[in-house]
Amino acid sequence: MRIISYKDAITEAIKQAMQRDRNVFIYGEGVDDADGIFGTGVGLSSYFGKDRIFDVPVAENSLTGIGIGAAIMGMRPILVHQRIDFTLLTMDQLINHASKYHYMFNGAVKVPLVIRAIVGRGWGQGTQHSQSFHGIFSHFPGLKVIAPSNSYDVKGLLIQAIKDNNPVLCIEHKYLMNRSSHVPKKYFTLEIGKAKIISKGSDVTILGISLMVEEAIVASKKLKKFGINAEVIDLRSVAPLDDAMIKKSVKKTGRLVICDIDWINGGISAEISARINESCFEYLKSPIARVGLPHANHPSSYALEKVFFPNSDTIIKKILKIFKK
Repeated sequence: MRIISYKDAITEAIKQAMQRDRNVFIYGEGVDDADGIFGTGVGLSSYFGKDRIFDVPVAENSLTGIGIGAAIMGMRPILVHQRIDFTLLTMDQLINHASKYHYMFNGAVKVPLVIRAIVGRGWGQGTQHSQSFHGIFSHFPGLKVIAPSNSYDVKGLLIQAIKDNNPVLCIEHKYLMNRSSHVPKKYFTLEIGKAKIISKGSDVTILGISLMVEEAIVASKKLKKFGINAEVIDLRSVAPLDDAMIKKSVKKTGRLVICDIDWINGGISAEISARINESCFEYLKSPIARVGLPHANHPSSYALEKVFFPNSDTIIKKILKIFKK
């Protein structure tokens, strides 16, 4: 089996997409750096040249508008944000224009724009450079949001995002960049909107998002010593949600724990919880539990990060409380 890192899978996905379609180009602050963005895109600038990979000024909203215009005219731009925090400056263009044009013009206008956004904690970057806004972006119709948790998924989903005829936001966690897993060398795609069962179980469903999939897997293994057999699901796509798979699993296990990398308050975990309560209430053996960030700003110190961010032990405590063990 061929094992490569998450960051190399991103690079390979973009390179193969650009080789197949000359309309694909990349732009963003620092994308032509020799070390890439967190190691992604290394070597692409020298391979494809400055016409297809280029650095830009610090003007996020304007640059998003440029990407929308290029997409409408038949290009397939990839706009890269080194931190998702910067996407707040693009909201007018992305939400009021990119996500709506296909609907407003009855399908005659397409906006094949990919936004790559890096999320997550680490290195003392604090509250302005550690956030994850996927829950916010999932609120808006016409915008797809993906959050791959491993090398295989990020390659297949990113290629599919580039092929998509309307805007897709790709959430990439810093902590995943050096993780490695099996990835075929060939060009392939994965359907956006489909979750994946990581391991089957009968007692509780653990739904993980992005980095929390890793923590969910660790938790599921530790839970075996308590006699709890957990089913782990990787959400993969935040918008659209794979309601069918989540519901099917909950109907089998009767219990659900949603594990997010974002704030719990008003987040995607609340939306999923509401949907399951509405459609599967009679199957639930216990209240739905959620694991995520407290309603506070992200800390900068390593010591506070350890307290602030949840892990496998946090998940286990939630599940043992459900089972009252």
